[in-house]
Amino acid sequence: MNNTNETIEILNDLIEIHNDRIVGYEKALKELKDEDADLRPVFTKFIGQSHNLKLALGTEIQVLGGDIESGTTTSGKLYRAWMDIKAAFTGHNTHTVLENVEYGEDAAQKAYQKALESEYLSANLRSILTAQKQQLREAHDEVKSLRDEQQPA
Repeated sequence: MNNTNETIEILNDLIEIHNDRIVGYEKALKELKDEDADLRPVFTKFIGQSHNLKLALGTEIQVLGGDIESGTTTSGKLYRAWMDIKAAFTGHNTHTVLENVEYGEDAAQKAYQKALESEYLSANLRSILTAQKQQLREAHDEVKSLRDEQQPA
């Protein structure tokens, strides 16, 4: 496989992670209770963030002549199924919702780290991915801080 195809595959993997992240936050929004209304704008902000980061990745894929991925990862689908099972046993308490979205943020960090370890990225793409990873790190830290403020049920 040539470098361009490898690079497109890496970028599409990150797009799938963002698709997972969007679906995960949408699911989390549905699980919030009325008393958790303060989390709605935070989760909505992160959905928008993933749309923007996906757009940037998609632009780079198009520049390389590739097709943009529209699905989610298998592991993301499996994780959301686990969230459903876990919620059935623990209820939809705020701490659990925040734990679940933090887990998703951890997965995004790992995906970006793996992508940045690739030898196929140009300096420009490496710079873009490093900046995106930092944005996602800040989102992770915000979620972690919110989770730490909550008492487990």
